[in-house]
Amino acid sequence: MDTPIAIECRFDSNAKLYSAYMPYVQGGGVFYRTAEKFEMGAPVMLKLQLPEEIETHEITGEVVWITPKGAQSNRPAGVGIQFKSDNSKLIVNKIETHLAGLLKSSQLTDTM
Repeated sequence: MDTPIAIECRFDSNAKLYSAYMPYVQGGGVFYRTAEKFEMGAPVMLKLQLPEEIETHEITGEVVWITPKGAQSNRPAGVGIQFKSDNSKLIVNKIETHLAGLLKSSQLTDTM
């Protein structure tokens, strides 16, 4: 198995977290803005910090979405990371608590 790519992902506001959250990915996931090249299926070790939290959550994941630089609709370049850890459900619950009231919003996100 490949060595996971280490990514630190900090969200300093619920608006930024909303823009990156991928609830339609099985098990949950987030979009990470980057110009770095990734391959589909690449393993990731994600250090995730949610708004107003000091604690960092470590989550294993996998690249399931790639938006290249210059994508249509001026979408930011980056990768979607599907959560694969045993603690994924806990992290999804924490994210959705932060985003209560925003999840049904029609506001555009980084992916859709």
